[in-house]
Amino acid sequence: MRTISKRTQYGLKAVIALGQRYGEGPVLIATLAKDEQIPLKFLEGILLDLKSRGLLNSKKGKGGGYQLSRPPSTVTIGSIIRMMEGPLAPLPCASETAFRPCEECQDVEHCSTRIIMREVRDAIAEVLDKTTLADLIRKSDAARQERKNREPLMYYI
Repeated sequence: MRTISKRTQYGLKAVIALGQRYGEGPVLIATLAKDEQIPLKFLEGILLDLKSRGLLNSKKGKGGGYQLSRPPSTVTIGSIIRMMEGPLAPLPCASETAFRPCEECQDVEHCSTRIIMREVRDAIAEVLDKTTLADLIRKSDAARQERKNREPLMYYI
């Protein structure tokens, strides 16, 4: 099964952090890199790419940096991953947007591998396309709060 790249992992971390700060103005790359523990040079390339795809805006000079171009409630996690990785499907023959039959396939319509990989793709898309950046931020905040509210464990020897 295909995994997402380190670049996409860092991109998600950066976009989530910008989503948490939505409406507060631009965030400096250096601040984002430090806060999210992302290598600065790597982050610069990621943010430029996301800006060119319309997800981010940037401002130069004093008070400059990057910010989301639209509210977190309008950005799905699926759209971010597609921007960074391409299609969600584990095989090209299972893709909605980049369909390509496998070279060795004799019958693409009845191929059992394609059938199950389409189900996998659909399940992945169902979760990622219905989850917005705002949803993910709320879930993360709730998990963080729950951990804070738990009583510390006591160990007796």
